[in-house]
Amino acid sequence: MGKTLDQKKFLVGEMTKEFEGTQMVMVIDYSTLSVAEITKLRRSLRPTGTVCRTTKNTLLKQAISDVPEWKSLEGFLVGPSACLFVKDDIGGAVKAYQAFQKESKKTELRGGVLEGRALTAKDLQAIADLPSKEVLISQIAGAINAVTAKIAIGIKEVPQSLGRAIKAVSEKEAA
Repeated sequence: MGKTLDQKKFLVGEMTKEFEGTQMVMVIDYSTLSVAEITKLRRSLRPTGTVCRTTKNTLLKQAISDVPEWKSLEGFLVGPSACLFVKDDIGGAVKAYQAFQKESKKTELRGGVLEGRALTAKDLQAIADLPSKEVLISQIAGAINAVTAKIAIGIKEVPQSLGRAIKAVSEKEAA
């Protein structure tokens, strides 16, 4: 039995709410996955702040019709589609999906949308290859620390070299 119009409107409203606070959406073909496998995928994505939703493409298109930022998602909505709503860790979500895909070999990543821009599977792979947020923060902190250390050493060296020069001149005059 199909869904009533009220049920469909409710689903569209839920999908619209799902887009709020979402940084990126990835679309995958899930037609060959069993219920157990899709549940496993959802569990593997949960630690990265990602939600996996399956719905009819027409309902999803209605949900994104009012939001121009997600309009480019329509190009990926062909056939059975599951959407991965990435809320927190983009790189971690792509890596978690790739680990699942490597294990199951049953899904296909069609693409995604980040900040209104459509991304191909290759673009998403490039994102996955980036270091994690924590690693990038530590690299930046290390670079800032190195600069301040060099400045401190340089500032300390000026009076020391001046002191050595004065000492050398006074020893030369004393001799």
